[in-house]
Amino acid sequence: MPQTARQQPAAPLATTRQPAQRQRPAAAEAETRGFGGGSGRSRSSKRKGSARRSPALSKADWGPLGKHPDLEAIVARQRLHLPLSGRLTVAQVNQAWKRCAGEHHPDRGGEHDTMQLVNGARDRLLGRDGD
Repeated sequence: MPQTARQQPAAPLATTRQPAQRQRPAAAEAETRGFGGGSGRSRSSKRKGSARRSPALSKADWGPLGKHPDLEAIVARQRLHLPLSGRLTVAQVNQAWKRCAGEHHPDRGGEHDTMQLVNGARDRLLGRDGD
């Protein structure tokens, strides 16, 4: 059998042309870039204070419901059978208090002193100390 040489086409069958670049003003380009809302301001002017956030804990993290409770808050969490670390919501604290109050209320056979400790734990976690 004779072999025939296959010839490559000289030009591609379909040509593609590059679309012409549209020229946009710099202000229009800044409005469409990113998720910033189109105000056209630079990123550093949006945040007050320093350009970077501090890696330190905020004031909210040190509160009784925050990430790092103090010893009294840990005891209060134990008394209400709550997790010892992590954030708590007001609803979680109130729900745990109701559960413990139903168990330790003097009208239901509980001790008066224990009920005072449960109430103090709730007040400590909700920030109602000494009011």
